[in-house]
Amino acid sequence: MSKEQEKPPKEKIILGIDPGTNVMGYGVILTEGKKYKLLQYGVIHLKKYGSHELKLKKIFERITGILEEFMPDSVALEAPFFGVNVQSMLKLGRAQGVAMAAALARDIPITEYSPKKVKQSVTGNGNASKEQVAAMLQTLFTLTELPKMLDATDALAVALCHHFHEGRIQTKGRNAGWKSFIEENPDRLKK
Repeated sequence: MSKEQEKPPKEKIILGIDPGTNVMGYGVILTEGKKYKLLQYGVIHLKKYGSHELKLKKIFERITGILEEFMPDSVALEAPFFGVNVQSMLKLGRAQGVAMAAALARDIPITEYSPKKVKQSVTGNGNASKEQVAAMLQTLFTLTELPKMLDATDALAVALCHHFHEGRIQTKGRNAGWKSFIEENPDRLKK
């Protein structure tokens, strides 16, 4: 097939989610080949809801609304950071699970990325601060101003990370590369 006959890259919409129990960030981007464009980003305020159950219900409703509005091809979530407070981790995991369930109910594929991988993908530094991530996104998307709540830019970073890594082989371990992949996936080797 000659260059003139090649199909143009398919447009894809990616929803990035930064899970939270008080504030949940979301970012929606449109991609075409290596190009990407911001469609929308923001936060879902949950602090005002008294019970955890009501917060989970609101997460499901709001994520469902975003899914219906943008009809993304994939959803990318930031994996929870493992902290010391078990109760906080449990609540955060539930919030993430409800967001995942909203996507799964529509057969939308989900991918998780560690906070370090998201930061590395966007800034080149896996230990970057939220402010550094936001500043890089401001440059990449030519944003005139940043939101007050950086959960929105964190979610946008998750969506962009997914775009950068889509189609690549993901390894589960600490080391990337073929050796790590083979060690972690012996069932995928041809015998």
